Amino acid sequence: MGNVTSSMASKLAFFPPDPPSYEVYEDRDGRLALTGVSLGKNMDVHLLDTEGGNRIVATFWKHPFARFTLLYSHGNAADLGQMHDLFIELSTHLRVNIMSYDYSGYGASTGKPTELDTFYDIQAVCDCLKKEYGVKHEDMILYGQSVGSGPTLHLAPQLEKLRGVVLHSPILSGLRVLYSLKTTFSFDIFKNADKVQQVNCPVFVIHGTNDDIVDWSHGKQLWELSKVKYNPLWIEGGGHCDLETFPEYFKYLRKFINDLEKISITHPDKLTINSPRFAEKKPDKQTINSPRFASPRFADKKPDKQTINSPRFASPRFADKKR
Repeated sequence: MGNVTSSMASKLAFFPPDPPSYEVYEDRDGRLALTGVSLGKNMDVHLLDTEGGNRIVATFWKHPFARFTLLYSHGNAADLGQMHDLFIELSTHLRVNIMSYDYSGYGASTGKPTELDTFYDIQAVCDCLKKEYGVKHEDMILYGQSVGSGPTLHLAPQLEKLRGVVLHSPILSGLRVLYSLKTTFSFDIFKNADKVQQVNCPVFVIHGTNDDIVDWSHGKQLWELSKVKYNPLWIEGGGHCDLETFPEYFKYLRKFINDLEKISITHPDKLTINSPRFAEKKPDKQTINSPRFASPRFADKKPDKQTINSPRFASPRFADKKR
């Protein structure tokens, strides 16, 4: 029964765009590039071999005045070709380098997406940052969006002196998106509720109060379980795929990064703030339907107020995604 449930959770966790939004090619100078993405001097494309035997695509966006590098693990229904506009915005507004990658089976990465392969994938990317760019752990921030919170929280406890972690609409675990559970089962996937307690750097959680795919309670519980709590951002009216369209998103991400610059990595608890922050601004309607926010709708209804404010975990019903 456990294996069946875990397999079902895995199948529902990954929705790689089909067909992929890009291909990898060599330009006239022999540099790797992505179709549909302008290859400037500020972006590098890598093909990385993983411990799982796959070859994944990674992109590195350089900012000339960056202090930190953001290692970004994206959501479950996007690939790098759909994310590049957001990466440009993040790099520009936050003044950081952005390293992102496609999971095995996503975009032009080979293989099939599994929980274990996402762990191999993010490790290969982390190794590339150290080898190719000399990025130290104390200058790295791990960023996990939705399913991307899984590989993020798998890697974070392993990195000594990691500067910080951002969890964007994160999940407590794979099965907890399906069922209301208070215990972690061995056959669960992405056991974030357990792993976040092992992270020794500041954890910044961002979640929308109207998220009908991964209930807001997931973000609240992960923040409460964090060792080093950073003031979370609960975006009033925010859903699962539109938080980037709220002005508070960039404003408080920048504040988080500014605060990380001020603390000692040997005393991250100095940054602990226990008062949640709410944002009530409306999103920009012109950008809310941008392709980079595409995502399958796991749930077929919005959680009511009683569900949002309950300590229990939501049990959204899964709906088929139209291709």
